[in-house]
Amino acid sequence: MDPADPRVKRILARIRETPPGFVRTYGDLDPSAPRFAGAVLSQTCDEDLPWYRIVRADGTLTQGRRQRRRLEAEGVPFRGERVAMDIAHAP
Repeated sequence: MDPADPRVKRILARIRETPPGFVRTYGDLDPSAPRFAGAVLSQTCDEDLPWYRIVRADGTLTQGRRQRRRLEAEGVPFRGERVAMDIAHAP
């Protein structure tokens, strides 16, 4: 991924704009290509990027316990194994 690509920049900016205690979905990052957004996220090495705030549309996690611990530390609510999207989905 070319970090200078405007589409990549938009996705990374959207991730950074996700406030603590909330989540966004891959579709929120790029509605026309959520898989592309996932590819951008998976290839980014920026340690300050709040990657853990990005979840699947159904509230499931891609990074399991590691991701859940970080989200819970920020107060993101869960119902079972899924993020409570009706409460935690960022506008």
